[in-house]
Amino acid sequence: MILTVTLNTALDVTYHVRALRPHASHRVTEVTERPGGKGLNVARVLAALGHEVTATGFAGGATGRSLKEGLAHSPGITDALIPIEGVTRRTVAVVDDSTGDATQLNEPGPEITPEDWSAFLTTYEELVRSAAAVALCGSLPPGVPVGAYARLVRTARGSGVPVLLDTSGEPLRRGVAARPDIVKPNADELAELTGAHEPLRAAQDARRRGAHTVVASLGAEGLLALTAQGRWRAAPPRRVRGNPTGAGDAAVAGLLSGLVEHLPWPDRLTRAVALSTATVLAPVAGEFDRRTYEELLEQVTVTGEATAA
Repeated sequence: MILTVTLNTALDVTYHVRALRPHASHRVTEVTERPGGKGLNVARVLAALGHEVTATGFAGGATGRSLKEGLAHSPGITDALIPIEGVTRRTVAVVDDSTGDATQLNEPGPEITPEDWSAFLTTYEELVRSAAAVALCGSLPPGVPVGAYARLVRTARGSGVPVLLDTSGEPLRRGVAARPDIVKPNADELAELTGAHEPLRAAQDARRRGAHTVVASLGAEGLLALTAQGRWRAAPPRRVRGNPTGAGDAAVAGLLSGLVEHLPWPDRLTRAVALSTATVLAPVAGEFDRRTYEELLEQVTVTGEATAA
């Protein structure tokens, strides 16, 4: 079982309009809703790849109920979300069908009480013991300690379970110091963490700060991985336009699935880039078309070298 943690879950709403124009009224041509937040997006992709997944975090209010109903209809995902009094947030993506571009609107998360946090920790400590790997993903909602991810990393490592961290800002800085197995920042998050704007130099700095492996998302240019086994870059065959919601999470799913399947790093990166690119091309946030993904697997380019033994 792979455990995904989404402390700031969301109900993802996607609107399609023929053309998005500022200061104008728009007729929405299509609306979709689905469980969201980074870890839930990861869980959905992992399940689509055939992995057993348990999803934990928080859910509350009417949107939380809608989110849980959506999870109940998501094959392969076990719902271990903690109920709270606060209301789960929504994220809204407005897709311009004339260009394929998307505009994202993210609501703030609910207030998490000390009692909520204590209940979550109890559940997490139980679940992590039977996990093959853990993904800690996304922002922290109000009320959650800024060092939360550092604590969760230490708990996983104490149980001998590999852990991937995908967050930003101070939670990332503290989480890296707890020595996660993998961190997956984007270029801006990595620069904020290290002060270095050249990706390779920044990744080297992040490893010195505690991360065993750094996989940096470089947007349309793909991924850069700096590991104990070597360094690689993986790139999609072409630049694509579409809805980027969930693309980074699809990459995380690719990395985690490759980890538990014991794939070599070039194959993990190929899978991650192919999934990420296929997700951008999909009409609904966080989904991917299996045929597109399989075609992209043959087209992703990986360069780099293993470290000499």
